[in-house]
Amino acid sequence: MKSLQTIPFSVLDLSPIVEGSNATESFRRSLTLAKRAEELGFNRFWVAEHHNMPGIASSATSVLIGYLASGTHSIRVGSGGIMLPNHPPLVIAEQFGTLESMYPGRIDLGLGRAPGTDGLTTKALRREQTIGGQEFPELLDELMFFFAEASPGQKVRAVPGYGIQIPIWLLGSSLYSAELAGRLGLPFSFAAHFAPELMNEAIEVYRKVFQPSQCLDEPYLMLGVNVIAAEKTDEAKDLATSQFMSFLHLIRGNPQPLAKPIPFDDLTKLWSPMEKSIIQSKLQTTFIGSRDKIQDELINFVDSTQADELIIHSMIYDLDAQIKSYEIIHSLKTSDKILEHA
Repeated sequence: MKSLQTIPFSVLDLSPIVEGSNATESFRRSLTLAKRAEELGFNRFWVAEHHNMPGIASSATSVLIGYLASGTHSIRVGSGGIMLPNHPPLVIAEQFGTLESMYPGRIDLGLGRAPGTDGLTTKALRREQTIGGQEFPELLDELMFFFAEASPGQKVRAVPGYGIQIPIWLLGSSLYSAELAGRLGLPFSFAAHFAPELMNEAIEVYRKVFQPSQCLDEPYLMLGVNVIAAEKTDEAKDLATSQFMSFLHLIRGNPQPLAKPIPFDDLTKLWSPMEKSIIQSKLQTTFIGSRDKIQDELINFVDSTQADELIIHSMIYDLDAQIKSYEIIHSLKTSDKILEHA
């Protein structure tokens, strides 16, 4: 049985651009958070590819990974994820071959098939429209080819990249990615932090179809969750309003920098009942509150999902409050209640 004590905790960071700030400060903030996560003992620190999002600075994901890896020493750093259809596989093999050569044994390559943006920006990125990520398995095969040992007479190689062993993860919010990851014997990370509706079914599919591979003998499942922790639950609820407002802007088609928090009860002035319902459904796997409240909810979550790892997104406007949230989260692994439960 899995427990909070035994499974690794990791960090998902979007390098948020907060209201009144800029990308330069966002990158400094992400590095500060990565350093503290390393000190606390988090397993990995991932950043995600998004484009044309005024509140997210991690569009040049490979560049940001290099910056974060250069400022840390032991924590794994990677992509959660690279949206592979946006890129030629050769380029990603070269970029991550370079990163792994610079920071051996510390780089993860998480791959998604969504564009990470809107339709117009997708067209600008890809030049030619593709259909619903259906080309993803083909692109993945091509990427793996470039990471493999080069064959005699092979005309095109990823330099650096070929022959480099780098963990490849599939990321997803659907049954498609779960099934593909299982059939290929790859580790799978499900985005329950924004798409919880299919989580249980995706977990079942991944484990059911899993086939052992050179990468894994058995399934390895990491689940993304939102956690906002503070000394008191009312404080955590107020901090969480920044994330709620971010989702509100997104579903209205008007993404914005991460807003300053407001009193939780004031959200009723901002959203309609329908908008509230949509956001709450998207944030079902969001745990907000004091240490004791978060602890009980995460114990139940791990019990029910038997996740092998949690990757935790704590979207908070103030950096000190965000770091405090991760400190509280990591402290759960050594609490008396966790030890008794295990």
